[in-house]
Amino acid sequence: MAAPEAGPVIELDGPLAWREVGAIAEGAPLTLSEAAAERIAEARLRVESLVARRIRAYGVNTGVGALCDVIVDGPTQRELSRNIVMSHAVGVGVGLGDREVRAIMAAAINNFARGFSGVRLEVVAALVQLLNADSVPEVPSGGSVGYLTHMAHIALVLLGEGRARVRGRSCDGAAALEAAGLEPLCLEAKEGLSLVNGTPCATGLTALALLRAQRLLDWWDLIAAMSFESLRGQVAAFDAEALALRASPGLQCVGAALRHRLAGSAGLAAGAGRRTQDPLSLRAIAHVHGAARDVFDFAATVTDRECRAVTDNPLVTGSVAEPRALSEAHAVGAALASAADALAIALAQVAAMSERRIDRLVNPLVSGLPAFLAAPGGASSGFMIAQYTAVALVGENRRLAAPASLDGGVTSALQEDHLCHATPAALKLLAIIDNAESIAAIELLAAAQAYDLRPDALPRAPGTELGYAAIRARVPGYRDERPLGIDIAAARRLIATQSAPGLSPGPSSPS
Repeated sequence: MAAPEAGPVIELDGPLAWREVGAIAEGAPLTLSEAAAERIAEARLRVESLVARRIRAYGVNTGVGALCDVIVDGPTQRELSRNIVMSHAVGVGVGLGDREVRAIMAAAINNFARGFSGVRLEVVAALVQLLNADSVPEVPSGGSVGYLTHMAHIALVLLGEGRARVRGRSCDGAAALEAAGLEPLCLEAKEGLSLVNGTPCATGLTALALLRAQRLLDWWDLIAAMSFESLRGQVAAFDAEALALRASPGLQCVGAALRHRLAGSAGLAAGAGRRTQDPLSLRAIAHVHGAARDVFDFAATVTDRECRAVTDNPLVTGSVAEPRALSEAHAVGAALASAADALAIALAQVAAMSERRIDRLVNPLVSGLPAFLAAPGGASSGFMIAQYTAVALVGENRRLAAPASLDGGVTSALQEDHLCHATPAALKLLAIIDNAESIAAIELLAAAQAYDLRPDALPRAPGTELGYAAIRARVPGYRDERPLGIDIAAARRLIATQSAPGLSPGPSSPS
């Protein structure tokens, strides 16, 4: 799926925020500030001092994992760094998309720029140059319990190995470096370990997921308002006084957005009071969407903390004269795993509610509209089977929403005996967003079709008219004259790449 156009250049000085990581993932160029370059260079001097003084440091002059007590002498430290990359590049399965790989690279650069990893400036600069030249390493999606494999495949390209996509065309690592104006690197002590270590995989992928989820939640407020209006809901459910009694920032945000979107609807005014209350898929939009926004804010806070953190092991601190290598567990992404799992569940719930509204739109027993939003006469199926698709995707989301953070496992001869699976949690969050965008696209198309088929043809609210105009500018009404899947794909591209039109004033989108 095409990404939005690249934004302005982002300068990495202090830690990046998740939004900046997401923007780089979607094509924004990156540059290092002088201060960041100085921090990277200073940390490298500390590593070189550790090596010269023969101070024991994990992965610098020792083996890794269960081999952490095996001393590696000076002449073989380069070999250790290269071998770590080679042996850790064991990913399997379909490749990650360019956005996902760029997100991981941005998070890794951000981690190195904190000045506690000790990789050389030329290594970090090469990663930046690959990003800016649109030379994106090819990275298999499977095989990670939290980190290591994805970054190893990225590091392969720095060595002139592996494969990459240069402006969308696949080539070997050496050609990708040449296209970016780079030479293959020879890794020095610690660099192999640092290139595969930490949480940049989970951090980058979660940042990208947040960016996509933000767009999706804003669109879903608009789409739900369109369905609500088409089904002639009772707008009193979003009364400000009533919603104020529920202490949820997300609920208040969505309630305000719905009131804004639905203001001035002649159809809702005409149907006011016809029912005591609506079914929950209409009446509880603010509650379910609002709950997802609250979880979104939690996940965004966790991801920003991770962007500010240093997640390499060991950390190199002290001074060049008195360097220290601190072995810790900062590469464990427990907080990220929990946040990604929580957001996955919240979005899956919003998607499930969306499918229920789709069903109401196509069901003539409750909609007051032609059956399945189809042309009359029985020869057309309309949106009958599109609702099946939504049901299938909701079911898949339910299976994907099982928490990855509880998977556990033991690796490296009992040395790595607790695993949080932060990267798998982020990957399945992205998979749920993939499905959710398609479900939202189906609801958007169905809500627009319902507008076209309303027998009363009363004027729409200005806030929902924007949604109708946006989809009709790309997709005409449906009469079974073309594959409906084409329309769904077009609607999904709109939702995935464009901001929802006419966002209401105030805090109507996730922070």
